[in-house]
Amino acid sequence: MTGSFVLATFAQSAALPRVGGQTTVATMVAYFAVLAVISVWAVRRTRTPTDFFVAGRSVGTIVLGVAAMATTLSGFAMIGGPGLFYSMGATALFLVLPASLTNTLGAWAIARPLHDLARTRGVITIPGALGARYDSRAAQGWSAVAILVAVVGYIATNFLALGYVLDAVFGTGLSAGIWIGALVLVAYTAAGGMLAGVYADLFQGAVKAAASIAACWFAMKVGGGLGEISRTIMAYDADFLSPWGKGGAMTALSFFFVFSVGSLAQPHIAHKYLMARDVDRFRWYPMVMTVSMTLALLLYLTVGVAVKAMVVRGVIPPLVRNDDAMPAFLVAAVPAALAGLIFAGAASAIMSTVNAFLSVGAAAIMHDLPMAFGREPSNELARGRAATVALAVVAVLVAHAPGAQVAFLGVFGYGLFASTLVPALAVGLNWPAATARGAVASIITGLVVTLVGETLSFAGVYRLPAGVPWSGVALVAALGVFSVVSLTGARRPA
Repeated sequence: MTGSFVLATFAQSAALPRVGGQTTVATMVAYFAVLAVISVWAVRRTRTPTDFFVAGRSVGTIVLGVAAMATTLSGFAMIGGPGLFYSMGATALFLVLPASLTNTLGAWAIARPLHDLARTRGVITIPGALGARYDSRAAQGWSAVAILVAVVGYIATNFLALGYVLDAVFGTGLSAGIWIGALVLVAYTAAGGMLAGVYADLFQGAVKAAASIAACWFAMKVGGGLGEISRTIMAYDADFLSPWGKGGAMTALSFFFVFSVGSLAQPHIAHKYLMARDVDRFRWYPMVMTVSMTLALLLYLTVGVAVKAMVVRGVIPPLVRNDDAMPAFLVAAVPAALAGLIFAGAASAIMSTVNAFLSVGAAAIMHDLPMAFGREPSNELARGRAATVALAVVAVLVAHAPGAQVAFLGVFGYGLFASTLVPALAVGLNWPAATARGAVASIITGLVVTLVGETLSFAGVYRLPAGVPWSGVALVAALGVFSVVSLTGARRPA
């Protein structure tokens, strides 16, 4: 779940508590060593732009499903997620409840159309798919702009989160942790592109699942089982595990709406459909994705409630910050070796997401924007690598900005993708009456409403009623504009 508004809490936090011992450090070093091996393997097989941007269209369904899970679940699921559950209770479930539904919808609604465009039109990016669908350079260009606006803040927020994780384990200091994490990411992303990324994601997805299962087991052990944990919490705070949780019905339903519908147009996920070797085997994709996400999200639920129960019982003191839920749990309940595995899972969650966004952002810069201006891209492999490095450097510099500013840049990433791309992509690929003007109008509407709304909220000028996100308002507005403009404009053959 790429919920950058949760990850953005890192941008306003002090350092995470130190958890690094010799065993924890050794586990993390081994994790980075495996990534290096994958990078060397991939760079030897990356020879063309198709290899770099879409992994040579050679990825099988199981690898694709696990890699998509790894990309979907950013650092928020491993660190921000338990903290969110600790603070909001059952409300936090509504971010992850749509998972099984959205995996099926994604495979059904956009996987085959995107795969067909890739095979018949040579499409290698999501903006390129929109340009081909609508025969519109404007649609390709505006979607690339929307992606870049969201990507920079999103990557910066994740770099900041990775800096906190590396500092907690290695004691690097925050700034050095950001740069070290960025260098590792750029090394395998710029060298091997999506070919390195997808197999790194496969490895990182396995690490996430293993870390999540281990954390779940220890959470149940320290809490006496889910039933005992629930009784402890309910005696102290009945709203915590009520149907809507502490956030209330409006917040819970808003989470569900944005994260269910919005998932259909997250470019780092949709981009993976362009890599598929055999779209006919996509009938297995929802099952692979849902099972792997369920395993990886065990940590999200169980650590949050276990820490809440431990605080209620007086085993650990109340948390100063919600983001301390995972480190506090590791210190109090988990052996050092498994603490290293779980922190490796947190690092992998962040890195797999950033890798995908770096590749998508580099493609927007070096492929989609030139094509939108009528220029045929040249030397894309070398320029794609250069754009990856440049984008990473910009994001690292942004990550060093004051915390509130980084949070502001990262907070609307998921919603901005949803509001700018859901109508044109998820609806437009399945609606013959959709037009290029409708697509462009919806992208601009989503971009403007999200940016203006989030800016007004950040500045304290105007805030929506509690529980109503600007991302949801922008998505509804973009869908309305897309439908009206398409239905009232001139028709062209699909």
